[in-house]
Amino acid sequence: MVVKTYSRDETLLLGERLGFLLVAGDVLCLTGELGAGKTVFAKGVGRGLGVRDVVTSPTFTLINEYQGRLPFYHIDAYRLTGEADMAGLGYEEYFYGSGVTLVEWAGRVAAALPEDRLDITFEVTLEMDDVREIKFFPRGERFRRLVEELRKVVRAGN
Repeated sequence: MVVKTYSRDETLLLGERLGFLLVAGDVLCLTGELGAGKTVFAKGVGRGLGVRDVVTSPTFTLINEYQGRLPFYHIDAYRLTGEADMAGLGYEEYFYGSGVTLVEWAGRVAAALPEDRLDITFEVTLEMDDVREIKFFPRGERFRRLVEELRKVVRAGN
């Protein structure tokens, strides 16, 4: 599925819509250049999960944990170099626990990612600076169903 957003607010809203649909154990893996909208989207996911705290980029802390209707684990892998660095974070507890995990810069730690997950890529289009092309690549049956649910919500404008 491909969705174009035309503003920061639309990117935030798309993340929020996805956040409403997430369940315990879901893993979202985000890739895209600096400034492509990954953190804005993550803020929306947090909002959809009912997180009341301000969701910020964990670039230097590596992981931020939030409480909403489910625990929300926001990992920034930009400064990590692979699976060994992820092991130091105890990533398996996050990926296979009772919360939702979102990994920014997921490509940097690809070997550590679970097989079943939702990969999401962000690209700034040539149309305008605020236009993003966000592509969803489900890995596994749960995430195929999730993307189909999201498609219906996006089409309905809810």
